[in-house]
Amino acid sequence: MDDETMVRVLRALGDPTRMRIARFLSRMCCHSATVNEEGGVYEAPTAGEVCCHITGAEKINSTISHHLHELEAAGVIRIERKGKRMLCTLRPEALEALADGLKQIVDGGPPHGCC
Repeated sequence: MDDETMVRVLRALGDPTRMRIARFLSRMCCHSATVNEEGGVYEAPTAGEVCCHITGAEKINSTISHHLHELEAAGVIRIERKGKRMLCTLRPEALEALADGLKQIVDGGPPHGCC
């Protein structure tokens, strides 16, 4: 992961609400499903379900919508529109790449003329 992408992901996750959203999505079982009244089955929580979990509100509000779009812009989540629904999915590969980038910083690289 290049430095600009790492900064974008860290900035997105640096907000407590966005971190809570990422944690919530990380705990979703990949086998769970959301079903609408017509019997449609979805494999990810809707934006409304994320909002309800994070704020206790029954409907998505503009603040949570903003946070979801910030996470999407940073590549941390994917948002799919299905009619009136927005399905939110955590992109674990983005967090794994961030972890790898941070590990490289911790491990350092070859010495550059130091003792």
